[in-house]
This record gives sequence, structure tokens and C-alpha cells, in this order.
Amino acid sequence: QVQLVESGGGLVQAGGSLRLSCAASGRTFSNYNMGWFRQAPGKEREFVTAISRNGGTTYYTNSVKGRFTISRDNAKNTVSLQMNSLKPEDTAVYYCAARSGDRHLDSTAGYDYWGQGTQVTVSS
Repeated sequence: QVQLVESGGGLVQAGGSLRLSCAASGRTFSNYNMGWFRQAPGKEREFVTAISRNGGTTYYTNSVKGRFTISRDNAKNTVSLQMNSLKPEDTAVYYCAARSGDRHLDSTAGYDYWGQGTQVTVSS
């Protein structure tokens, strides 16, 4: 089992920044690829970004490229999401997730563990 706990969400004005963190416990953190997903009211959960086990490879959905940065610290068992130039359409509950497999990191289906989510609200 891997337990994931997100933090850092909140209310911010458009153009502002937030940094989300996800703390992992349980099994060896470095064995897992990590992803961030988000779900807005009335919408399906969608992929935001993912990072490989050693942090060497990252993936982003087009709408956040150049604004969001994912990083991880395997010594501290954490994965972070730096969000800059936030837009109202970024408003959602953000979830971190862990995946042991290497394929389809942009799909919710393959992730083994999920956090409880943290709310991000961007006002216009």
C-alpha cells in the first residue's frame, strides 16, 4: 500500500501561483511513477502531468505546458506541482497518484494509488 496526502491548495487570483505537494508513505516511493490529475465540477478527472521514477522524464497536458512544473524528491518521498500563471479554468480538485507501470501515464486507469485531493480555486 502507498498512502498519498496532498496539500497546498487554496484560493488564488488569476495570474497567481500555487505549489501543491504530495507526501507518500508506505512502499518504496522511488518504485512508482507519479502523476497529478484534476477534476472540475461536472467534469471527468483529467490528466495534468506525470513524472518518471527517477524524475528524468516528465509529461504535461497541452493546456498547462509552460505554466506548471512537476518535480519529485525521492529522499523525502514527495512530489510537487508548481503552478504559475493560473487561470480560472484551472479550478479543480487536484489529485496525486502513484503508478507502478510505465505505460499510459496520462490515463487514470493505470494508477494504483490516489490521494484524497486538494481544492484549487482561481478567481477571475
